Amino acid sequence: MNAMAALRQYQTVNTQAQVTDASPHRLIQMLMEGGLSRLAQAKGAMLHGQSAQKGELIGKAIGIIGGLREGLDLEQGGEIAANLDRLYDYMVSRLVEANISNEPALLDEVADLLRNVKSAWDAIGQ
Repeated sequence: MNAMAALRQYQTVNTQAQVTDASPHRLIQMLMEGGLSRLAQAKGAMLHGQSAQKGELIGKAIGIIGGLREGLDLEQGGEIAANLDRLYDYMVSRLVEANISNEPALLDEVADLLRNVKSAWDAIGQ
């Protein structure tokens, strides 16, 4: 096993251990962190002309945002959950547009929105 494969294996095991031990609040934080990471990686791939990798990473970010959206309780969450639902839908549409148009500013826009949601989530605490 080469060093990169060993590192990926360690990261996978470490992430799985964190997920197993995480509170629901922390799991949402981890999803948001993962989404921001994928957006940054997608932007790098976009800027370097790596279309396949860009598309894969944007797809992963869309999946993460979809997971955040699925976790919303629209009945109990009221107006806040409804607003987040619309915001997540908007983020996904902007990511699809970014993938098609190859426009890094759209990735930045979504990352900024997700960072704002994450900072509010982080402020809630457990």
